[in-house]
Amino acid sequence: MQYDRTDARILEIVQKNNRLTSEVIGELAGLSATACQRRLKRLRSEGIIEADVSIVSAKAVGRPIQMLVLVSLERERADIIDRFKKAIKASAEVVNGFYVTGDADFVLYITARAMEDYEQFTRRFFYENPDIKGFKTMVVMDRVKAGFAIPIETPAES
Repeated sequence: MQYDRTDARILEIVQKNNRLTSEVIGELAGLSATACQRRLKRLRSEGIIEADVSIVSAKAVGRPIQMLVLVSLERERADIIDRFKKAIKASAEVVNGFYVTGDADFVLYITARAMEDYEQFTRRFFYENPDIKGFKTMVVMDRVKAGFAIPIETPAES
């Protein structure tokens, strides 16, 4: 997956606001709307742009309890890891899941309507899973920053 300076500029623009029209993005990047659309299509098809999303306030939609959960598996075996990854993807409560190095095997970002709901989730998702060795929950007191913007490295001119 390769991108050039113009692609880098487009990526910077759409990370800040993906609701801009191709005309506006093209103008900001020094392209025609058609050329911009072609580049956006290629960036999406090559997986450089993974998704176009809106960041929704968990509190505003009735899920004010937010947690980061460190999960340790009984054993690090490919089938166990793959099974847990599948469970993460299937769970609506798990907003983000990361397979990590260090003290835990996974870090999950989970939202809930109330602590009682989270308790029910833990019983179902963790306690009933024999592959889980343990988990530690950290309740988020304040979301200081939310986003998915990645610093874009501008390729050197060749």
